[in-house]
Amino acid sequence: MIPVVLTIAGSDSSCGAGIQADLKTFSALGCHGLTALTCVVAETPGKVRSIQAMRPEIVRDQLEVLLTAYPVAAIKTGMLFSTPIIRAVAEVLAGLKTLPPLVIDPVMVASSGDALLKPKAVASYRKHLFPLAALITPNLDELGVLTGDRPDSLAGMIRSGKQLAAQTGVPLLLKGGHLKGKTATDILMTQAWDLSEYSAPFVRGVETHGTGCTYSAAIAAGLAKGYPLAKAVGEAKKFVTRALKGGHRWGNVATLDQVQLTRR
Repeated sequence: MIPVVLTIAGSDSSCGAGIQADLKTFSALGCHGLTALTCVVAETPGKVRSIQAMRPEIVRDQLEVLLTAYPVAAIKTGMLFSTPIIRAVAEVLAGLKTLPPLVIDPVMVASSGDALLKPKAVASYRKHLFPLAALITPNLDELGVLTGDRPDSLAGMIRSGKQLAAQTGVPLLLKGGHLKGKTATDILMTQAWDLSEYSAPFVRGVETHGTGCTYSAAIAAGLAKGYPLAKAVGEAKKFVTRALKGGHRWGNVATLDQVQLTRR
């Protein structure tokens, strides 16, 4: 039976990130994707023009309908945007008899630099959603918001990660793609304080919009297949690296290629 994965995230009109990237990733990795839409973002990889949030009641309805009808094997969250939406998501998930593995990508800032989360919503993540997670996947900017100290080195990333892990008690995937160097190095930090390193050569000169969405979606797909967390992260790292290498460009806009493997 094909695994079912649910993404709770925003719509990216350029289809490079958000639920569109998630669905392409799920499909490429042999999973059936479901979506609970949180907001609609009018954007291209370089610019966010506007954001329209869904009413929390609509988000709740989507979740309740899907989680009642489908055997969801894993869940990921992406752009949640506001406190009311975060609380609605957390209330539904906390009410489940059995919660599937939940991967939280705490989306806060677009690759263009535009804000994708209201400032007061950070506290809602901490209080309502993080306690439910199987994994949280902050990049350096998100780690800085969550800890008050944006790291600029691998050692700093690990130090800030330990601070966040102590606060949440949840495994973290610390994404070092914004660090300077020849490799993109990520650190999986478990509740036992074990550290696992995942590195790949930087893929330069390509569009990175949607990388975080693709990464977390691929991890959720791996967990839905029953992979242990470390294997799910390792396979996802390989997948997102291939998606970067296979990206496409049309003049000033570009995208990752999450579906390249399905065309072979």
